[in-house]
Amino acid sequence: MNHNGVKRLYLMQVGSMPEYQIPIVCYLVQTNDGKNILIDSGLPEIMPEGESDFENGRDVIEQLASIGLKPEDVHTVVSTHYDIDHAGRHAAFIRAEYVVQRVHHSDAASNPRFAALRSQWDQPMDRIRLVDGDTELLPGLELIETSGHVPGHQSVLVRLPKTGAVLLTVDAVPFAQGFTRDEQDDASSPDAAATRASTIKLLDLTEREQVAMVVFGHENAQWEELKKLPEYYE
Repeated sequence: MNHNGVKRLYLMQVGSMPEYQIPIVCYLVQTNDGKNILIDSGLPEIMPEGESDFENGRDVIEQLASIGLKPEDVHTVVSTHYDIDHAGRHAAFIRAEYVVQRVHHSDAASNPRFAALRSQWDQPMDRIRLVDGDTELLPGLELIETSGHVPGHQSVLVRLPKTGAVLLTVDAVPFAQGFTRDEQDDASSPDAAATRASTIKLLDLTEREQVAMVVFGHENAQWEELKKLPEYYE
């Protein structure tokens, strides 16, 4: 057994965009040596003015409590990016180290897109680990730089002992129909060329690493079928 490798993966749906039937989600990785690694933290408790599209459900703190974990039990928070539906509860994890792409953290400092959530993601720098590009966080947990949706977005590859490799695309490929080598007409992407490059990168990784399961960030039909906390993948 790899004593500091990955043991299990929990999936959590913590909210939604009701109009579009889009799930808002987080993930928890547990390691053999007892580490709890949260990937994203969902929506803020109180939505900023003008953010009426989102609806909180059973939030990340309540879901973690249901398996006996308090916010201070989380050792690491992987920030895929600082959008409101991904970093809304970051400040609750008072003992965690935050891991984010350097490019993203630098961009967020002056990007109005992330200003409303600044109190959550703008943590003391001695608690933020800035990474540059693809990074093995620990054995069985790899961060994959996938810019496009935002500069410095990151997806996550989790290698589970029984399931095998699981790719969390997050917002690099939020919906299954976008996971293709074909050209996509996506007007919502601020950088279509980078989005396409990141999609191809993840497709190549899926083939090369023989990924057993690809979990898309906001694919409602898929999320309805997945195991969710308290169930887990191992």
